[in-house]
Parts: sequence; structure tokens; C-alpha cells
Amino acid sequence: MKKIFVPLPTWAYSYIFSVLILILTLVVTGRGGGSTINSALSLAPYLVLVGMGQMLVITSGPGNIDLSVASVFSLAGYVSIVAYQKTSSVPLSLTAAALVGVITAIFSVIMINALKIPPIIATLASGLIITSFTLTMANGFSGSSAPAIKQFVHLKAPLGIPVFAITVLVISIALAFVLNRSVWGRRLSASGQAFDAASFAGLRPARAIAVTYIISGLLAGLSGALLTAYIAPSPDLGSSYLLDSIAVVIIGGTLMTGGRASVLGVWGGSLFFILLNGLLNLIGWSTAGQNTLKGLLVLAVLFLAGDGVLAKMKSKKTPKQVQLAAENEKSEASA
Repeated sequence: MKKIFVPLPTWAYSYIFSVLILILTLVVTGRGGGSTINSALSLAPYLVLVGMGQMLVITSGPGNIDLSVASVFSLAGYVSIVAYQKTSSVPLSLTAAALVGVITAIFSVIMINALKIPPIIATLASGLIITSFTLTMANGFSGSSAPAIKQFVHLKAPLGIPVFAITVLVISIALAFVLNRSVWGRRLSASGQAFDAASFAGLRPARAIAVTYIISGLLAGLSGALLTAYIAPSPDLGSSYLLDSIAVVIIGGTLMTGGRASVLGVWGGSLFFILLNGLLNLIGWSTAGQNTLKGLLVLAVLFLAGDGVLAKMKSKKTPKQVQLAAENEKSEASA
């Protein structure tokens, strides 16, 4: 007898929820959906950039998470403005913002790989240090982002689609290709599934983990500089991106246990959260209420998805199976 119900991939639920939230928003506002969609596409790319970095970190294995992204996000905005004031160079301004994230990530990686400090503690400590720098810079700060950056983040393509959203989409496609088609992407998945087996197979998982943290910091820094140009610098600019960057990764289908990433799901989760924030603000929900609802929705998606965390626990590969997969990846890399 054929199955009537076919379980959807985890990332599909993020898009289903996004459509439902969009419909509810249209009912509440009574306006057309074009402006709502374009507004969501104006804000979602910033969360997508941070989310993709968080996705890579989580994919690298159980326990890996980057709690410094929110602090990097805020500080990078101030640093990008100061760099532009000193040099009048847009590339140097964005490079300085990216370096904030890269340096923070290197500091975290040293604590994780060399000192064996748990990632959640290491990145939290890094974030607290970065926050102190942010508060110092914000005291009496005056200045604004480069006009060219402001123009870019507000630039619209035909149909009112933000050019920045198109740019991030291209970056997302490139990252998805790397994860699914490159040797590095397969090594990352193997390392995430079983660190010890990957080490035994010679895949150097510690190096793969280090790269993911550096990419996460870089993307958080760039996103912070760009959002600062879109809105304004603030010590709290990145505060919401800590919870949201983790939530969109989970809702999007990336396994918290590591070994599987979904770039498509990060986009779906980001659109869902941006639309949800807009709807809850319209009906007057508090920030605490919004965060509570987000947490419950994350749990709902995990339990509804047929290939979510529960399924992963039931069909978890044995260390021997993972070791054989890692050895196959190594042979492909050397071929």
C-alpha cells in the first residue's frame, strides 16, 4: 500500500509558516502584499548573512555555536564608520568591519581548540569583551556610514526588490555549492557527524571548525556595517540577532547535532522571522512575548519535521559508518 503522506523536508516548514504569517499580515493591515514582501526582503538579508555563518558553526559538530555574533554585529557598525572617517575609503570601511568579526573569531577558536574551553563559554566571553569596546565607542559617538554604502543598501531593482537581497542570494547560492559540491563541504559534514572518526580518517576537523567560526565572524561584521548604514549605529543593534540567528538555522533544517546544513532553510527561516516580527509589532506584542513565541515555534518545527532532530536521534549513524564515510571523503580528496 502506497503512503498517502510524504514527510516534508525540514526547510519547507519555514516557507509554509512564512506564507501563513504573510496572509495574517494582509488580513490585519488590509493592504496588498507587495509592500510587505519588499519590506521583508529589505531586512531579511542581514539576518541571512549572520544566519549562514551560524549555520556553518552549528554544522561543524555538537556543541558548536557562536554567541559572539550579536556583539560583533554592533561593534562592526561603529568601526566601519570610524574607518571611513579616517580613510574616506568604502572598501577599507567594510574591511575594518569584517576584521572585527575575524579577530573575535580567532580569539574564540584559540580558546576552543587550544584551551579546550566549550564553545558556548568561549564565544560568550568573546562577546562580552567586544561589548565593552562597543559601549566605550558609543559614548559620545557621532558620525554616519559612507554615502555609497547607504545608497547600496537602499538601492532597488525592478519590482522594488532590494539589490542587497539579490547580492546576498548570489552569496547564498555560492555557499550552497561549496557545501554540497566541494571537498571542504563534505569534510565539514563528516566532521559534524563524528569528530573523532573524522580525526582518525585524517580530515582535520579542528581546522574545519576554525574556518566556520572565522566565516561566521566575518559575515556578522559585514552585516553589522551594512545594517548600520541602513538604520543607524547603536550598542543594541545586534541584540536581536543572537537568538534569531540560531532560530532561523534550526527552523531552516540545519541539525543542531551537526553534519547537515541548509542554506535554503536559512532564507526561509529569516523571511519567517522578519514577517513574524512585523506582524507581532502591528498587534502590539512585547519583546518578551515575541521571544517566547519564537522559542515555541522552533520547538514546533522540530517536532513537525519528519527529518528533524527526533528523526536524527532515531537514525543516528554508528561511529563505524561515519568513519567509513570519512575515509571515502579522504580518498576522493586525494584522487
